Amino acid sequence: SSGAVGVGAGRLKMDDAPRSLIARQALAAIGQAEMIRIYQKFFDEYNRMVAQVLLTRDALEDPVRGINAKNTLNELIRMKIIPVVNENDTVATDEIQFGDNDTLSAMVAVLIEADLLVILSDIDGLYTGDPRNGNHPDLVSTVPEITEDIEHYAEDSSSSFTKGGMRTKIAASKICTGNGVDMVIINGKEPRNILKVLDGEEIGTYFIAHDK
Repeated sequence: SSGAVGVGAGRLKMDDAPRSLIARQALAAIGQAEMIRIYQKFFDEYNRMVAQVLLTRDALEDPVRGINAKNTLNELIRMKIIPVVNENDTVATDEIQFGDNDTLSAMVAVLIEADLLVILSDIDGLYTGDPRNGNHPDLVSTVPEITEDIEHYAEDSSSSFTKGGMRTKIAASKICTGNGVDMVIINGKEPRNILKVLDGEEIGTYFIAHDK
C-alpha cells in the first residue's frame, strides 16, 4: 500500500507535494502514521488487527535482514494479524527503491513462500491489446511462460492502476514464477473477484510458476 507522501501532503494541506527528496521523505513519515490509522479504522469493523511493515529493497536482498523480515511477516500471519506492507519512503533513495508496488509485492510473496500473489488491476487481466481502444482484444487466461508475445501484450495493454501499468505486473510475474510462486491479475473494481480466485474460478490472467 503506497501513498504516504500524498497523505502527508494532504495532512499539511499542501496543494502539491514538494519535489526534493528530503521534503518528500518527511511527508512520508507523516503520511505513514495516518495511513495505518485509516487501515486500522476500517479493519476494526471486522475485528481484525493490522500491523505496518516498511521495507526497502536492500533489506530484502541482504540475507540476514531478509530472514528477519520473513520471520516477522510469517509471525504476524500466524498471529492472525494483517501485515500492511509499504516501501519505507522515509529512508528510501533511488539506490534502494523497489520502484513500484507490483515489484514489492512479488518480492514479499517470494520471501514468505506464498502459494499465490493476487494483483488487482483496473482491467480484467492481460489482453492481447489495449481493451480501451475498441478493438476487442482477447483476454489471456493462462501464461505458462513469459514469451516475447506476452511482453508485447504488456506494452499494448495499458493500465493506470499502478505506476508502470501492465509492464510492471509482467515484471512481477517473472519474479514470482521464477521462484515457485503462482500469480494472477484480476480486476480489483469487483472485490468478489478475490473470493472467486480463492474458490478456484478461472478469472483474470493466471501465471504458472516454473516448478509446478
